Amino acid sequence: MLSVIFIWLYMLFTCYVTGFALIRMIAGKEGFSCKKEASYLYAGIGAVTVYSQFFSVFQKVGLGANLLLLFACMLCIIRLKKEFGENLHTFRLTVSPLKAFIVFAFFLLFAYGTSRGIIHYDTGLYHAQSIRWIEEYGVVPGLGNLHSRLAYNSSAFCLSALYSMAFLGGQSFHCCAGFLAFLLALVCMEGLKKDKMKKPQLSDFARLASVYYLLMIFDEMVSPASDYFMVLMVFFLVIRWLELLERKEDSYLPYGLLCLFGVVVLTVKLSGALMLLLVLKPAIMMVKEKRIREIAKFIGLGVLTSAPFFIRNVILSGWLVYPFTFIDLFDFDFKIPKGVADYDAREIQVWGRGFSDVGRYGEPVLSWMPEWIRNLDGTNKVFLAAAFGAIVLLAFLVAYAFWQRKMEMADFLFMDAVLAVCFLFWLLSAPLVRYGCVFLWLFPSLVWGYLYLGISPHLDRYKIYLIIFSVFGIYKLAAFGLEVGKAAGTDYLVYQKDYENYETEAYELHGCTFYYPVSGDRTGYRDFPASPVKAEDIFRGKTLEDGFKDVIH
Repeated sequence: MLSVIFIWLYMLFTCYVTGFALIRMIAGKEGFSCKKEASYLYAGIGAVTVYSQFFSVFQKVGLGANLLLLFACMLCIIRLKKEFGENLHTFRLTVSPLKAFIVFAFFLLFAYGTSRGIIHYDTGLYHAQSIRWIEEYGVVPGLGNLHSRLAYNSSAFCLSALYSMAFLGGQSFHCCAGFLAFLLALVCMEGLKKDKMKKPQLSDFARLASVYYLLMIFDEMVSPASDYFMVLMVFFLVIRWLELLERKEDSYLPYGLLCLFGVVVLTVKLSGALMLLLVLKPAIMMVKEKRIREIAKFIGLGVLTSAPFFIRNVILSGWLVYPFTFIDLFDFDFKIPKGVADYDAREIQVWGRGFSDVGRYGEPVLSWMPEWIRNLDGTNKVFLAAAFGAIVLLAFLVAYAFWQRKMEMADFLFMDAVLAVCFLFWLLSAPLVRYGCVFLWLFPSLVWGYLYLGISPHLDRYKIYLIIFSVFGIYKLAAFGLEVGKAAGTDYLVYQKDYENYETEAYELHGCTFYYPVSGDRTGYRDFPASPVKAEDIFRGKTLEDGFKDVIH
């Protein structure tokens, strides 16, 4: 736990400084003021994620990457010394002792949760090995030929490698998912203000869904699984977007900044890619204001944000977006064969539907979906039914807004429509709950919440909202408390729980020692490099840095 605290303090410093400097750079002379410190931190997370990916293209992500990051932070502080001072002074004056105590309590609670818990199955399968490759080599051509899942490129792994502190010679820490969970908890805490409780808004429904998710993953966020990163980031993005709408923000700038964060979400996991549809709003605003320079700037920043992700994809697999082969631009000797990539893509979709037989890939929706629904737990069945109802309700709300020319409804309905598209994309492709629970939960919550807020002026809004919140809160917090209490211990008060490792056998290739598991398909972090099965001689050259080719080449 103590190790997690020290790493988080370092993350708070580097992310805050880079985020503050980034927003100041993009805002320019308009003097955009970010009122919430968490927003600076999220901007910094986005910037550092892009940085770690770029760095991995040229070097291993370790001591050098951190020294360069610290040097950049020092330059930012020197250049913006006055602005940092003013912001910190304002922060000190506006944070009450009670709020500071609550934030500190959350910090310790989530650091405790991040220090222990359940290591995800896929972490032992490929997350840990992916992160170690980044720590040791950065990016290696054709790595997916050694193990196809090592080509599942996610910027979350680069971020994890940057803050793993493996270069210190001890264990490789994996604290970033827990850090994002802590920040989201602070964003949710904002909904407990007295004025918000007496007048709930749509963003508060997103906060309730976020709290539910945080309670669900508290004992799992020790794993660096990209699913957690994507979901936590989307929750933040949606809450902040709704807050902009609620205060009737008329500047394109904060919407544009959130869309850049949406690009980061895409690089974390493609299941969140359609959140980029939100870019239509700031784009239309800039076109109306004829801000050609700003349009070019945001397009350039979007390309810069996504570029290292696509570069890494190509180097790891030979494909622009592995394992999807609909874009075929390259013919490198390390390119994963099309048949292997296609099989991998089908396996992902079939697995997402709850099956292990890839032969079921071509089944029509009405064939596989009833069985998939039967296998859902009770809570998610309720959310799914609410989501199907929300699609119908959203159609009626859109028709009503057009019929009555209710232009004030447009922005909220647009957000709901984007979430509907994300939900349907997830549902009809690979609907594993952990891949897209954020859309399964958020979409119906916001549509039905919008209806509730529309009719609640005729009811006692505060009492109804308070009853719902209290019942939900007492039940979940009691269950959460029992769960945490049962697992409480002093095992990891200093060091975080390490990656799980498995019994492996060693073999030699080109003078390098490789490993594969004695049983099963997981190897963990310690034995490196490793793959689920014994690899053939697929070296492109004489060293690991030269990469791997497929057997045909």
